Amino acid sequence: MKLGFHISISGGLGKVVERAIKKECDTFQIFSRNPRGWHYRTLKESDIESFKKNVVKSGMSPVCIHLPYLPNLASAKPELLEISRFSLEEELRRANILGVDFVIAHIGSRLDLSLKRAVNIICDSINRAFSKVRNNIILLLENTAGEGSEVGDKFSVIGSIIDKVEDIDRIGVCLDTAHTFQAGYDLSTKKGLNDTIKEFDDTIRLKKLYFLHLNDSKTPLGSHRDLHWHIGDGYIGIQGFKNIVNHPSLSRLPAIMETPRKSEEDDIRNMRTIRRLVNN
Repeated sequence: MKLGFHISISGGLGKVVERAIKKECDTFQIFSRNPRGWHYRTLKESDIESFKKNVVKSGMSPVCIHLPYLPNLASAKPELLEISRFSLEEELRRANILGVDFVIAHIGSRLDLSLKRAVNIICDSINRAFSKVRNNIILLLENTAGEGSEVGDKFSVIGSIIDKVEDIDRIGVCLDTAHTFQAGYDLSTKKGLNDTIKEFDDTIRLKKLYFLHLNDSKTPLGSHRDLHWHIGDGYIGIQGFKNIVNHPSLSRLPAIMETPRKSEEDDIRNMRTIRRLVNN
């Protein structure tokens, strides 16, 4: 299993790989710009070339971009929906420019909409983005904890979205372990893990699972509260993660940790914890 972290782009894309190496990464995830705003700065040619050269030299792969926090691909508000769709399109373009393999996106929040209506808007958002940006970047939908009006805590809903995407080869899933557990799928036991994987395969299909986010949960099973925690220190626990990283359906996948970070030592500790659990 290839393991990594979300890496800061502060100071420029040219510094990303060096930071990933210090965290003992095999793979990594980035934002391509400020995740808490709408403004896009044009990528500098020097940053692009430096980033691509460093990634190739490091041998790290795959690399993914995460969509910023603000876009809502399910919004019923025309202005918000338009800028959210533009954000998705722009990240698909930037991923291609940077030689990145995947774009990961939160699915959206339905607010006062019915789930059916929200799903239709999400599917339309994705289909429009793919029609406007024709490349080979794969969009990965990240499952949610189901907090508030989030769409995508149930695998059946994600499956219904994927089934309506026209360019089926460009869509997949990033499974977040904390979100999965918080949504009510018990990953803390071997039986719960096996049941979860079976339901995923029945409703989405395992061939659509490209990436994992490995995060423990600070909140109990089915809490629908999205709080990540250190590997093995939360409700999923050490044995839960040992089962996850060694499961034959998951061990082939690259995995990113989005665990809490007060210092670099937190990341190193989580990396070494998860590596000890992987059966060589």
